[in-house]
Amino acid sequence: MDRKKVIFVTDGDLYALHAVESVARDIGGRCISHSWGNPSKRSGEELIKMILSAPADPVLVMFDDCGYKGEGPGERAMREIASCPEIEVLGAIAVAAKTKHAEWANVNVSIDRNGNLTEYGIDKSGLPDIELGRINGDTVYILDELNLPIVIGVGDIGKMAGYDSVEKGSPITRMAVQLILERSHR
Repeated sequence: MDRKKVIFVTDGDLYALHAVESVARDIGGRCISHSWGNPSKRSGEELIKMILSAPADPVLVMFDDCGYKGEGPGERAMREIASCPEIEVLGAIAVAAKTKHAEWANVNVSIDRNGNLTEYGIDKSGLPDIELGRINGDTVYILDELNLPIVIGVGDIGKMAGYDSVEKGSPITRMAVQLILERSHR
């Protein structure tokens, strides 16, 4: 059985929506536009139906807990989707956030706002952080539990001081998606 290929994105604001939609369109995949929201408004069950009905993949799905401490609605939805036998989660783009209730997750690699790969985490503006191999964010703590094949750390999608703007083609978001796709073909 061919399972739907999915990439998680741990950001769901309007900037992220435009960036993720643009990248999905450019790579011939799909974005679940209804997954945007700050915080996430769709349940895992609703998102699974949308993913399975998407005409192409990879399917990019956004999740955002808006700084909710502990497991929020976005993380609950991620857990449900990751456990669906008809879906293969290829990886996640872990987005840095500056929040009162910062959580962290391990990342395999990060991409700074200049497009450089780094072993350090990334901050919200897309600059390397001081932590090796981990990122601080508000919808990321569950990523370690899900045992995903690859987690890429990036700054705030669609922003990063203009370096990832849609007008520029969201190059950092695109690079993260392409890296996940390359790793999934091994």
